[in-house]
Amino acid sequence: MAPEVPRKQEKDFSKEVGELVPEATKMAEAGQLQEAIDKLLALEKLTRNAADLSSTSQILTLIPTLAYKASNLPLLNSTVVLLAKRHGQLKEAVVKMIDVAMGFLSEIKEKGQEKEWLELLETLRTVTEGKIYLELPRARLTTLLSRHHEKLAETAPAPTPEASTSTANKTTKEQAEDAKAEPVTSKEHLDRAADLLSDLQVETYSSMERREKTEFILDQMRLESQRGNWVRVRVGGRKINRGYLKEEGNSDLKLRYYDLIIALALEEDAFLDACKAYQEVYDTEEVKKDEARAQQVLEMITYFIVLAPHDNEQSDMVHKLALKPEIEKLALHHDLVKSFTVKELMRWSSMGALYGETMRASSVFSPPTASSPSTKGDERWEELHKRVTEHNIRVIALYYTRITLARLSELLDLPSAQTEAVLSKLVVEGTIYARIDRPAGVVDFKKKKASEEVLNDWSGRLGEMLGLIEKTSHLINKEYAVHAAKVVS
Repeated sequence: MAPEVPRKQEKDFSKEVGELVPEATKMAEAGQLQEAIDKLLALEKLTRNAADLSSTSQILTLIPTLAYKASNLPLLNSTVVLLAKRHGQLKEAVVKMIDVAMGFLSEIKEKGQEKEWLELLETLRTVTEGKIYLELPRARLTTLLSRHHEKLAETAPAPTPEASTSTANKTTKEQAEDAKAEPVTSKEHLDRAADLLSDLQVETYSSMERREKTEFILDQMRLESQRGNWVRVRVGGRKINRGYLKEEGNSDLKLRYYDLIIALALEEDAFLDACKAYQEVYDTEEVKKDEARAQQVLEMITYFIVLAPHDNEQSDMVHKLALKPEIEKLALHHDLVKSFTVKELMRWSSMGALYGETMRASSVFSPPTASSPSTKGDERWEELHKRVTEHNIRVIALYYTRITLARLSELLDLPSAQTEAVLSKLVVEGTIYARIDRPAGVVDFKKKKASEEVLNDWSGRLGEMLGLIEKTSHLINKEYAVHAAKVVS
């Protein structure tokens, strides 16, 4: 589609506008507001048809201003709609009019006129709807309305269990009708606030500054997280450029972003993602300057890296963390990380005695209480037990080619059935190779080689042996030559 060509100005009405503006202002101040607006509207038609942008903009910004100064807010709303919908209206003039009208919102809110504030806000959102050249004002207006509903959610009554059940049983059509109704409960206000922001795809807005765009998406993610829609939180997280967050002056955005990513990772028990997010937080200059906060973040990195399932990336991060000078200041956490890097068995009972008190006191492994009945802490503690067991099996696979199931269970401090289950899980994941001979009760960690591999190994060892023989023969001949030379001399 070809871009719209701007209309060429046919006539300059600057003189007429300059003469009418003071006259209309005096008429409005004298109580003749409607007569003043009628005169301005008549001139506006001429300036608009002549494509006189400067004069049209001056009239479009003056009419709402006169209505506002006269405290005639209903007239303000009606004139804004009227001027925006006029045939052949100049887009730049409409943008300026909307900007002026938006400036009245804060003043109306300060006066405590919440009803009038909402009416003007909805009027401006109606005018800006579906117009690309007004997408930026609409996004800002939507943010104001969303925050209004979010504030109302703090004081609104909580939804009753019966209402929640009935909502879950409603059809999609009924839920859509409820979405249009005025919110009453705190959940409805929160849903409305989240829906308002989610309807706008600001990542496609070229007119919006990068920082404002990032803040808008962060607000979208925050509201979606509050109502438990984690899929949209993940989608929103992909819209933000992480490289931009690392630029100077964006540390506040970076911390807000990774707080949401951490909440998402913990909701999905993605411990490695949580560890990476905490690592990004730790690398922020603002956090490093605060020693207490940096230490707290480092502790979280330690906990989540040992909770993460073993793979190449996790193993690499564990070894790098163990070598960090900062972690050495936290002796207990340094020992915990180091124990996962050495090829030695860890006793779960000893782990509990050494680290249990400190770790269970943290928010990551805290047991449920009356004030916080969540069982996540106990679940993560059991997950850590699994990681210790898996580490021990990997160590045993390095030192043993064959071992009885009873001896393996004894080394792991686990029942035979649980030992077999954990071992099978590691085999399925490809972490280790093992075969269980159940009748004999033997676990074989040695992978049987194919005939081609056996032949290649034999050929390689034979080549090494022949090389050693040749080298030995050369040394013997050298000694013979040296001895013969001594005899001759």
